[in-house]
Amino acid sequence: MNDIYFMNLALNLAGGTLGQTAPNPVVGAVVVKDNQIVGMGAHLKAGEPHAEVHAIRMAGDRAKNATLYVTLEPCSHHGKTPPCADLVIQTGIKKVFVATTDPNPQVSGIGIEKIKAAGIEVEVGLQQEEARELNKMFFYNISTGLPYVTLKSAISMDGKIATSTGESKWITGEEARNDVHQFRHQHDAILVGVNTVLKDNPSLTTRLENGGKNPIRIILDTQLRTPMHAIIVTDLQAPTWIITGPDVDGKLEADFTAKGIKIIKMAEKKIRIQEMLKIIGEMGVTSIYVEGGSEIHGSFLKERAFQQVITYIAPKLIGGKLAPTSFGGEGILKMDEVVSLEIKKIDRVGNDIRIIAEPN
Repeated sequence: MNDIYFMNLALNLAGGTLGQTAPNPVVGAVVVKDNQIVGMGAHLKAGEPHAEVHAIRMAGDRAKNATLYVTLEPCSHHGKTPPCADLVIQTGIKKVFVATTDPNPQVSGIGIEKIKAAGIEVEVGLQQEEARELNKMFFYNISTGLPYVTLKSAISMDGKIATSTGESKWITGEEARNDVHQFRHQHDAILVGVNTVLKDNPSLTTRLENGGKNPIRIILDTQLRTPMHAIIVTDLQAPTWIITGPDVDGKLEADFTAKGIKIIKMAEKKIRIQEMLKIIGEMGVTSIYVEGGSEIHGSFLKERAFQQVITYIAPKLIGGKLAPTSFGGEGILKMDEVVSLEIKKIDRVGNDIRIIAEPN
């Protein structure tokens, strides 16, 4: 077993908590002495002890003169928990491997320098690419103040999301649909347009075998056409936010508010995606999983307001020039202005293919 092995173990610990630490990053830590693991841990929830704390507590006295492997730079400031850098110093650890620095200005580089100043050897960059990938949502949000946006589609091999009559259940198989719930669990919010609510009356919750976190449900609904009896209004399973235009009926707005629904009015009748994302980001949402229909996806594409695209492709052919595709609206008119993507991952999920890509 070598340094990469121990850091990969820390990365795996961190990866197991994806979706449950926001607005904090996911972090894993492993304490090793005499080539034996004596402590390990992960940050489980914002406000609770960090990964280093769990790992060092488990190690106990054996942490002295041991090596710490941690996926993100130990914090150096007093937040909801004490600084982890101080704990590392007090424990008597002799060396620290840090996968990547923390982009948070309150931490960035300061935690590492603090540990170094105490005479502890620090090595930065082991499995850095993997660590940054793991926390890409956190890194994007902390550097921009905007939520990280994932656009999800399920299409046939000829690019259709429904038949020409609007029938769409089910294009993909059960395994792919279950996979979607894992991504819902990993995002702070899920977003659709009001037409999806009117057509499908979805619950937009996470339904995993062992439970899962329900994201905030965000509906783009300029005229507040969401039915008062819709599942997302009545089920109380997760917060529901409705984004509207400025001129919605005051009494109707009050009726929704009385049911616990948050109404967020935009300044203009046409919802501008970037402006909406700024407002949502200021409200603490760090990531959004967009499952909207063709028009919603088209709006995000038009404003280039996304960081990741996840497409499930089913081995089916639907055909029909009136059958909708995953991105509608006006689209991009010139080939030299289209959004180029880099394919990051291709996997088979049941009988379907899942492609994960990011804008270049």
